[in-house]
Amino acid sequence: MNHTHCSRRGFLALGGGIALSGCIGGSGRDGTAGGSGDEFGSVTLLLNWNMSGLHVPYVAARENGFYEEEGFADVEIENGDGADFAANQAGLGNVEFAISSADQILAVNAEELSPVSVGIVMQRNPNVVFADRNSFGRLDDPERLEGATVGSGPGMVRTMTEAFLDHHGVLDGVEYVDTGFDTVQQVLNGDVDAAGGVFSDVVDAEHQGGEIDVLEIESAVASYGHLVATDRRFAERNADAVSGFLRATARGTAWAAENPDEAIDHLVDVHPELEETRENQAAKWERMYAEYLLSDAVEADGWGASGSGPWTETYETLSAADAIENDVDPESVWTNEYLDGDAEYVSDFAERVRSNA
Repeated sequence: MNHTHCSRRGFLALGGGIALSGCIGGSGRDGTAGGSGDEFGSVTLLLNWNMSGLHVPYVAARENGFYEEEGFADVEIENGDGADFAANQAGLGNVEFAISSADQILAVNAEELSPVSVGIVMQRNPNVVFADRNSFGRLDDPERLEGATVGSGPGMVRTMTEAFLDHHGVLDGVEYVDTGFDTVQQVLNGDVDAAGGVFSDVVDAEHQGGEIDVLEIESAVASYGHLVATDRRFAERNADAVSGFLRATARGTAWAAENPDEAIDHLVDVHPELEETRENQAAKWERMYAEYLLSDAVEADGWGASGSGPWTETYETLSAADAIENDVDPESVWTNEYLDGDAEYVSDFAERVRSNA
């Protein structure tokens, strides 16, 4: 692999973490993409959290050489410190690409930074309300939560959970508690009756012996989960690089859905600590590609496509909860401009995933 060396790396301490930026074609972030037309140098992809089965597509794209084929000398994948941190780092220009979520892209744009979503990976709201049947009984309707103790961590998961409960008219009838980062264990121990979380929490609970029932927040609030974000100015100046990165990511996602066992092999090779939880990581990836990668937008326009509806619903939910500081136009924070609809793994993505789900 022909590595392009960077003469500068940007460092920024924010939210307890440090992010790095790579370089495009050796020209720095103010230059244009590709010093030789199709060679984009090394870039950094900042994840939203520590690497897990939810990040299989990017590992697959790198380890199979798909990013290299698109002209990248290297893609350095960095563990993150939350979707909010990732969105901030993209908006500040400290990383070329970041994995964030619709709610955080909106929140950070309201703070006058400019991260933009250029490709949606997780097309459905990943937030859920879940309970362990062994301690709570069957949770098959939101009305079952009347009088229950419901927990979640702070931040956007809580906002989404409260919006779901309010939508179904039970918010005032539950006792809501903060379970911090120990939500799954508190559900399994019976310390709370139910909890708001994300579908990966459900996988964790199931792998610890729970018999878990799930209510999907998607039914009340349409939103996007994992997405690829970058700084708006970077995308404008490096359009070919952004399009190439998205093509490779689409290809990596499709390949990993078609070859899930080999995809987890790559994940464990890159992050050996995950060997101990290999089955758990495989289950997270299986649930993600089976249930969260497709939408009407993908069926119509291919992998990564955004539609207006989920952005508007997410913004309205955040605004109603006073979870967003300033007004922002939800149409301004996303674009499909850099998606190559003629590329094989973009255009036929839905068919590939559907045949393996």
